[in-house]
Amino acid sequence: MNLAVKTISQTIAPKLNYDVLIENQADGTVKATLLGLPDCQGLGNTETEAIEKLSQSLQNRLESAKIVTLEIEAPKAENPWMKFAGMFKDDPQFDEMLAHIEADRRELDAQMEEYYRQLDAENETK
Repeated sequence: MNLAVKTISQTIAPKLNYDVLIENQADGTVKATLLGLPDCQGLGNTETEAIEKLSQSLQNRLESAKIVTLEIEAPKAENPWMKFAGMFKDDPQFDEMLAHIEADRRELDAQMEEYYRQLDAENETK
């Protein structure tokens, strides 16, 4: 498995967007919790105050930390269906079987078209 950590060395940090859970507490206060970081919270008398305290808490936390992007390359695995690919290529009845499947598909398509045509006609009369 290949891992790559990307760090950005910029003097101006990009803006980050976070999802915040806002909860009214039983005592009348409001709690703002950063989703994904449940220990990063702000508590206030109003929603705005709770969000401001959460923002300050996050700013304090990020002063001594950094955010990096981690890319993980998925392991290369053979598609499980590939072992069946071409297994009927030499079967003398293969073309006949495909023709039968195509005929069945056309018949089913015609039945579905008729069904939807009748459904549309019923809806138009209502």
